[in-house]
Amino acid sequence: MAGGAREVLTLQLGHFAGFVGAHWWNQQDAALGRNTDAKESPGELCPDVLYRTGRTLHGQETYTPRLILMDLKGSLNSLREEGGLYRDKQLDAAIAWQGKLTTHKEEVSPKNPYLQDLLSAEGVLSSDGVWRVKPIPNGKGPPPVSTATTPKSFIPPEGSIRVWSDFLRVDLHPRSICMIHKYNHDGEAGRLEAFGQGESVLKEPRYLEELEDRLHFYVEECDYLQGFQILCDLHDGFSGVGAKTAELLRDEYSGRGIITWGLLPGPYNLREPQKNIYRLLNTAFGLVHLSTYSSFICPLSLGGNLGLRPKPPVSFPYLHYNATVPFHCSAILATALDTVTVPYRLRSSPVCMVHLADMLSFSGKKVVTAEAIIPFPLVPGKSLPDVLMQLQEGSPWTSLSACGNPSETHCFAQAVVLRGIDRASHISQLISGTPLPSALHACTTGEEVLAQYLQQQQPRAISSSHLLLTPCRVAPPYPHLFSSSFNQHGAILEGLPRSTAVKNIPVFGALRSSASLYQTLGGLAEELSKLDLRRWASFMDAGVEQDDMEELLQELRNLAHCYQEGDSFPD
Repeated sequence: MAGGAREVLTLQLGHFAGFVGAHWWNQQDAALGRNTDAKESPGELCPDVLYRTGRTLHGQETYTPRLILMDLKGSLNSLREEGGLYRDKQLDAAIAWQGKLTTHKEEVSPKNPYLQDLLSAEGVLSSDGVWRVKPIPNGKGPPPVSTATTPKSFIPPEGSIRVWSDFLRVDLHPRSICMIHKYNHDGEAGRLEAFGQGESVLKEPRYLEELEDRLHFYVEECDYLQGFQILCDLHDGFSGVGAKTAELLRDEYSGRGIITWGLLPGPYNLREPQKNIYRLLNTAFGLVHLSTYSSFICPLSLGGNLGLRPKPPVSFPYLHYNATVPFHCSAILATALDTVTVPYRLRSSPVCMVHLADMLSFSGKKVVTAEAIIPFPLVPGKSLPDVLMQLQEGSPWTSLSACGNPSETHCFAQAVVLRGIDRASHISQLISGTPLPSALHACTTGEEVLAQYLQQQQPRAISSSHLLLTPCRVAPPYPHLFSSSFNQHGAILEGLPRSTAVKNIPVFGALRSSASLYQTLGGLAEELSKLDLRRWASFMDAGVEQDDMEELLQELRNLAHCYQEGDSFPD
């Protein structure tokens, strides 16, 4: 790897994790090779942290995600398990065997037409339909997307999105996709439903060896591996897969950071009691086991809570989304993830995964929450102190962890990122001698403004903050979610609504160790203690014992206790 980047290996485990991951990688792809304007620093984030270089069979240089993903049979649609980047039709036809051959050809699912149009417009597909590798300007990423011809909308309608590969625009390495063929993605039979089933997957030699081989392939080519980020479904059997994966990483790569993002899709159906009970059990087992083996785990969900009591999904002042559509929910969560992971992806003065975890998870606080303001309501002509002063009047943060409203409880520690703010807007532009509306207006740098704001909001919290010029990319096929009052750069318009699509947005994101988790984790333990497990014998039959349930309840209560108000801070 060039430049001494502190590499991160990403693991995506589960189908909703695939949705979030597809948006995540699309956003990384959109940020690569772009012509940055004068307002934006071209090198704040280091793509080598997440990407690796390679060569095709024709000697063309490639730049692909350092990624291992696991999903179930039937979940890929048109995407080949080995990917399409290194495939060569002429080599496929060159077979040494001279005898009689019988060919059995499986019908290939067609690529989503909207994604195909988008890739074709970028020069990825030639007129003869053959896949062409994008050239890599300056050795990094795809060329800027041409906007000269846009024959149709490149945003796929929600009805056309069945699986995450329907909108993934990024080329994957042949060692990225690892399929679990013993379970089905679709249908009522053969589903990966329970935590115990997921654990048992990686107890089978064939799946364990396949995962270990892929880990060794990616890890051995890294010069400065800082750790692993795991995107893992919590609501189904992949919570068990994630727990065994994190355990393997901890045992094999001691001292490396392991940050887990526990993902849950939108609202659940009250008319499906078994699925809801399984979701509760899988989430609880996943949180406890993943918190044990990870540096920290952060649940990510737009649902109102993690338990059985239904609450409406969270709302955003400037977003219009459908909480029942995974394409929408995963886009929002990926945008938040793209922001809160900034500290360990910085080109200059990065905060490595281990240090970030040490700051947030002291005294056993291994579960953290995520919050965000998407998009950050920047108004042209107003400074950052102006906007932050207005935000102090309400509760602008939206919880992304289904843990109530952390803004209303004590925060022990927080890591905050504000991105996409023009340098000219960082400090107050008031004329000298004008009375200052707030202490924020007296600050002389944007970093000082942000630090002062956080001190005012959570005076007792340990805080770290980063202010970036680089916005978050929301290029197609990112869904249309934004209010018409935003321009293409994500700033609020005054007057007529916009006539062009939003391309970039400023985002305010935070990871917090919050006292709200005391009630959330304790509430989960209380709900589980009331379950009559004899009614859910099928969950227990998947590999969970009664003793495991008792241990789970105790571990949840122990975790909850770490977040009681009055807990001491580290020295």
